Amino acid sequence: MTTAILSALPEEQAGLAQRLDGLRTQVYAGREFHVGRWQGREVVFVLSRIGKVAAATTAAAAIERFGATRLFFTGLAGGLHPDVRVGDTVIGGEFLQHDMDASPLFARHEVPLYGRARFAADASSVALLLAAAQAAPEGGGLEPEVRQRFGLGRASRLHRGLIVSGDRFVSRAHEAQALREQLPDALAVDMEAAAVAQVCHDHGVPFAAARHVSDRADDEAHVDFPAYLAQVAACQARGLITALLDRLPAP
Repeated sequence: MTTAILSALPEEQAGLAQRLDGLRTQVYAGREFHVGRWQGREVVFVLSRIGKVAAATTAAAAIERFGATRLFFTGLAGGLHPDVRVGDTVIGGEFLQHDMDASPLFARHEVPLYGRARFAADASSVALLLAAAQAAPEGGGLEPEVRQRFGLGRASRLHRGLIVSGDRFVSRAHEAQALREQLPDALAVDMEAAAVAQVCHDHGVPFAAARHVSDRADDEAHVDFPAYLAQVAACQARGLITALLDRLPAP
């Protein structure tokens, strides 16, 4: 079994590929695929870049070229649900493209010719992510001053539910509110996970995603996201992904 870990940005995988045994890097479809073993388990690390098309391209390549039999997507997202706060972790149980709209031919959000708008995560992969998130260092192992700077003094919380994706960085309060009204059970918004979920559905490959909440997808998102990415994301990603890989089934 080969597990692929996808993220959009370098900070979301910083330093992890270098920990693989027998590391080799292959360039394919314009991406660097880092292939090796983690405690004997076959693992691929790759950056998808940003957006649904880029993520779908990367996922398909990981499956078809590198033989990935399970995919995870990790990284940052904006919080949507009132209960989701900056610093929390959201495990995707379902995924939906919030900008998919082929109406009136199909219902709003429905993917044409699939008969569905939502793609479910693989239950066993979700269980692995939940266990990893619970085992990761509190606060991602961040220094106290960093936690204070981003208002992360209280314990972060773990959520499971709907993640919505679209080819737009949601950074206006009215946009976030519109999404909450359309999709009241949506926990977080990103730009990749739903596309990867669809690719994995097509290939019959298990998929799940974990997102750390970097902002509230509001008028401050464009300010919060870069700072959070630079100062917090790498530490959180390292804790979660390490705990996840340590829990993969034995080879």
